[in-house]
Amino acid sequence: MIEISHLCKRFGELTVLDDISLTINYGEIYGIIGQSGAGKSTLLRCINGLEKYQSGSVKVDGREVGALSTAELHKLQKQMGMIFQNFNLLSRLNVFDNVALPMRFAGLNPRKPEHRERILELIELVGLSDKLKARPRELSGGQKQRVAIARALVLNPHILLCDEATSALDPRITQGILSLLTRIRDEMNITVVVVTHQMEVVKQICERVSFLKDSRLIQEGRPEDLFVMPNADINAFLGKTDETLPTTGRNVRIFFTENAEEAPVISMMARDLNVDFSICRADLNDFRGQILGSLVLNVKEEDAPRVLAYLKKAGCIVEEGN
Repeated sequence: MIEISHLCKRFGELTVLDDISLTINYGEIYGIIGQSGAGKSTLLRCINGLEKYQSGSVKVDGREVGALSTAELHKLQKQMGMIFQNFNLLSRLNVFDNVALPMRFAGLNPRKPEHRERILELIELVGLSDKLKARPRELSGGQKQRVAIARALVLNPHILLCDEATSALDPRITQGILSLLTRIRDEMNITVVVVTHQMEVVKQICERVSFLKDSRLIQEGRPEDLFVMPNADINAFLGKTDETLPTTGRNVRIFFTENAEEAPVISMMARDLNVDFSICRADLNDFRGQILGSLVLNVKEEDAPRVLAYLKKAGCIVEEGN
């Protein structure tokens, strides 16, 4: 478990983390999102001890990171694998030797049978058994990231920290990496912390997420709680506005949450009320296999009271515009 309480971090006069408090549970996939400069990567580096903090607390498995000696911190860092956006592979080493690198730094011999077996198991896990002798220049971006993931896991960490690990990859390859991270969490039972500005990453694999803005924690919760009915800060982060909605008639936004009825309420409404309407915006997303989001209908002004009453009676969450 990772417990962060009233964490503050400054670089000189610049505050990059301001009173951050959150808890990351053992075995979950947790996301940290926000614009560039919000403090996401700095928060991750405070967790693994790469950055010192001025006040507050960061505890990993009950140990205060800022109070550890150098030897104790190095021991803790071995329990936290880390992967980065730019892969950080050594160009002169092949796939096997890149994955083995943390073992060498830890004073272990990768050629010993049990260590070699561990390396080969991880290379097979990430789907690169046929690339053992390949150098980084011979690999695609997705393959390089898979090598980096295997390398981060080679010392059997309890926690995997991912800093913008899919930002340099195209959508198809990103999907494969996300599936791999979920599989790793499930099979190895480790905690995964994902720093990203990509909403698809958060929606598809994160069970909970923190939204940082201007160095502060603005909101925390499940992705569906934050993004199905977003507040003004999150709408600004997503770049969403209502400027393109019709200015005549009445706009009615219907929210589809996990508690919403599955009945075809819109088609039933059209039939029961005999009203015409236009669908002028749909914002539906896949949250870990569940389709949630919102739909905006534009109805005639005179039909709006009946439509709103019908939808509310049907148990829909609605928001009325203009």
